[in-house]
Amino acid sequence: MKLRTTALLGTTALLAVAGCSVTGGSEDDSATDDTTVTLLTHDSFALPDELLAEFEEHSGLTLEVVRSGDAGSLTNQLVLSKDEPVGDAVFGIDNTFASRAVDAGVLAEHVPDELPGSAADHALDGDGADRLTPVDWGDVCVNVDDTWFRENDVPAPKTLDDLTEPAYRDLFVTPAPNSSSPGFAFLLATIGEYGEDGWQEYWQRLVDNGVRVVAGWTDAYEVDFTAGGGGGDRPIVLSYNSSPPFTIPEGGKRPTTSALLDTCFRQVEYAGVLEGADNPEGAQEVVDFLVSPEVQAALPDSMYVFPVDDSVELPPLWAKWAEPAPAPVEVDPEAISEHREEWLREWSDVTS
Repeated sequence: MKLRTTALLGTTALLAVAGCSVTGGSEDDSATDDTTVTLLTHDSFALPDELLAEFEEHSGLTLEVVRSGDAGSLTNQLVLSKDEPVGDAVFGIDNTFASRAVDAGVLAEHVPDELPGSAADHALDGDGADRLTPVDWGDVCVNVDDTWFRENDVPAPKTLDDLTEPAYRDLFVTPAPNSSSPGFAFLLATIGEYGEDGWQEYWQRLVDNGVRVVAGWTDAYEVDFTAGGGGGDRPIVLSYNSSPPFTIPEGGKRPTTSALLDTCFRQVEYAGVLEGADNPEGAQEVVDFLVSPEVQAALPDSMYVFPVDDSVELPPLWAKWAEPAPAPVEVDPEAISEHREEWLREWSDVTS
């Protein structure tokens, strides 16, 4: 499963930047010359070692990968450290946080020369299109444990409204929007579905129906979800449309879970060059590498996301079971930028 864990913000988050790297070093002992390039990313970055080695061999660069938190904490780190950037390139800013990074001026202009044509379907508007390159996408959706519902003779929910019905009391767990990028995507799905004047009442109904709110995706899926392997007690969880294929049991033919495609918000992940980077040329090479055919083909099996290059042949299980939402809920990016903090405060008021 794709980890979307949460890191502490502020000073603690900045300290976390001195994390692990593919070469085994840290920020303190890595070189700062033009042969080293540092990629800041989230905890889910997991490309095959052989691909990273090939990049280093062909580019002549040493790639330092520094992982810390999810898209939200990653973006916060970039903003807090923009006057003294602690890396050269970034991967993992998503469309729920992209406007914050662009508006804060932490990104330099760069567009890969060989960007797949289909990446335009996921490009940002305005200045963001020249500063953040789309790399992958996926749908954040409510998932259900079909086995649990079958064994308990309860029909599984299908819609957002269903989650507030008495039949599903104390059955739903979701990461919080103020500490998790998928959690924020779910908040946006409810705003898009019920409107800026109606989503608060919907969340009140969720609270009244016993929704459990946890810090991050890992807590929700791996600990509280009944199909997550941790002995959880909640058969409804916020996750991804790509999650079900990974619940096919050994020797089985179909997943034990499913994604509710009427509950989804589309999440796009981007890469970019940091303004003021020590090695901007190396950073450009990293961004170009992430949209190369080799990396795009590796994304589904290594990071459980869809490549922006639609010419990539998906793994057979994805083609059958990771179904994209036909009409994901949408929220205007400018509205997200303008109202993000307001919506988070209102959400906190409702759920506290």
